[in-house]
Amino acid sequence: MLPRDLASRLHGVHVFERGWLSSNNILFVDDERSLLVDSGYCTHSAQTLLLVDSVLGDRPLDGLVNTHLHSDHCGGNAALQSRFPKLETFIPPGQACSVDTWDSVALTYLPTGQLCPRFTFSATLRPGAEMRFGSRLWQVHAAAGHDPHSLVFFDPAEKILISADALWEHGFGVVFPELEGSDAFAEVAATLDMIAALKPDMIIPGHGAAFMYSSEVLARARGRLDYFVRSPIKHARHAAKVLIKFKLLEKKHLSIEELFRWATATPYVMQIHRTFFETSPSSVWLNELLIELTASGAVKKVGNRVFSD
Repeated sequence: MLPRDLASRLHGVHVFERGWLSSNNILFVDDERSLLVDSGYCTHSAQTLLLVDSVLGDRPLDGLVNTHLHSDHCGGNAALQSRFPKLETFIPPGQACSVDTWDSVALTYLPTGQLCPRFTFSATLRPGAEMRFGSRLWQVHAAAGHDPHSLVFFDPAEKILISADALWEHGFGVVFPELEGSDAFAEVAATLDMIAALKPDMIIPGHGAAFMYSSEVLARARGRLDYFVRSPIKHARHAAKVLIKFKLLEKKHLSIEELFRWATATPYVMQIHRTFFETSPSSVWLNELLIELTASGAVKKVGNRVFSD
């Protein structure tokens, strides 16, 4: 729980903690303008609209900002744009061309087997810029690692960081570029160094509750990074399980045959298998992942069906 003095700094800021299929949404409201950071997954769009309406009432949503363009952070963009025709949408610059042409491969939606309705954008947000969220100016910082184009936002007056998936209370998001052959673990380290230099008091992460920043939080993240650097194959195994769990969160439950059929038809899952686990038949490897997910309590198996929890 946040100390009262930190929680008081969130005046005019509404944090909707969504779980893991949808990212958290952060809604800023003042007398002149409203703005939402991240919009969740598309299957939760109706809930996103209800959450926004619960605060705004008859007021429109004026602005939408995406920290990055993974489907769980921007899947509700299209629904919000349909609901609020004058909505201004701001995205990181790195994938602007892919959004313009709607390249679902470059945007990773097709390779990961995830959904994201097509949306448009008004402008890009450049690292080093400032943007008004609510009543205060927030700094825009590049935060490569989990996603090469990701941004985080920092309020230097109140020392609050919107960290997306660059830093959670107990780690950070899957380092997807590392699975594609990039040296992205080094980028994670650089992003953690950047966050340490900002010296935030409070973190609003992409997933999970807001929390107080401390040296212990950063040490846990660095320890997790060191663990993956020493054993990239463990990171790859973790990533594959995350993709499977995500699909189960979306579908609620699938038969084992349906789940494995989806996995073998999903390019990103099979790329992980080919790169890191090709000595094991895909069916054996997928069964091992399912056993591990079940043993950890991440999924539940009842007969021939697998449930998300």
